Amino acid sequence: MSMDKIALGGGCHWCTEAVFQSLKGVEEVQQGYVSSTGINNGFSEAVIVVYNKQLIPLETLIEIHLRTHQSMVNHSRRETYRSAIYIFNSLQKQFVKSILEKIQPKFKNTIITKVLAFKDFKASREEIRDYYIKNPQKPFCKKYIDPKLDLLKEEFTNFVRN
Repeated sequence: MSMDKIALGGGCHWCTEAVFQSLKGVEEVQQGYVSSTGINNGFSEAVIVVYNKQLIPLETLIEIHLRTHQSMVNHSRRETYRSAIYIFNSLQKQFVKSILEKIQPKFKNTIITKVLAFKDFKASREEIRDYYIKNPQKPFCKKYIDPKLDLLKEEFTNFVRN
């Protein structure tokens, strides 16, 4: 298998985790907090996605990420919910930037998601990992996660697990 990884931050990591756990080709989703360098050195909610790039391309993962959180909106909670794609090497950085340029015309507004160097990861507490899998009927899941999963079923059907 041709495995790779990327870290993604956007909204709540419960939502981000559920979105990527539902995709074919995603082998593992680690929920927690990611930090970068410089002004983005504080920890922000994110996931690390380990995926088989033969089954799901990085471009698709990034488009799904951008479409399932507020990737075009600055808001007061951006330190907690940083809109970011965390890269693990310089080759990934150039590739991700080219994907963002290619995808931008699909969006009405400017994408504000940052491409940042991955520095560190802290896993979430065990009791909140796999939140949607353990709690699909909870009001939070119904209100925030289900609509994202519905979007995937509608617009990314070939990549959604059965």
